[in-house]
Amino acid sequence: MKIIAFGASNSTESINKILAEYTANQFTGAEVEVLDLNDYEMPIFSVDREKHDGIPTLALRFAEKLDASDLLIISLAEYNSTYTTAFKNVFDWISRIKDRKHFGEKPVFLLATAPGPGGGKNVVAAFEARAPFSGANILQSFVLPKFKETFDAEKGIVNEEKKTEFEEKLSIVKNFFG
Repeated sequence: MKIIAFGASNSTESINKILAEYTANQFTGAEVEVLDLNDYEMPIFSVDREKHDGIPTLALRFAEKLDASDLLIISLAEYNSTYTTAFKNVFDWISRIKDRKHFGEKPVFLLATAPGPGGGKNVVAAFEARAPFSGANILQSFVLPKFKETFDAEKGIVNEEKKTEFEEKLSIVKNFFG
């Protein structure tokens, strides 16, 4: 099983990338590749750029990574109650690739975390509403609020209630693959 995981942020200290990688590593025996959105930085999408320059090679490479996976683990950072600009730009560019749904009809374990009490629930809701139109088959979603209090680099999720919820959802995702 091939897993592509990424935090939907360009922060070099992305807590969402940490959560995505932690989650991907819960799949024993899986081939895991963690992407960094900084490696896919492109000009801001515009129809004029697309018309003049075409789809950037980095957008095509990102889409190829998604297409080669069996499962996507996406942890959305929430900026002002929505997607980060870095994620939205990659999302916009891959949406322009002819004859494909943005996320390649792949199963997705959708996550979000944030330092505050909302944990990214607004951005998860926005993505869940968009997913059916974007080729993202969301198997489960999980929000981890107050990241610095509820997650430890060595122990993982330390809040018992959230840990139990995470493990239940993780189990459902794992069972999807048999």
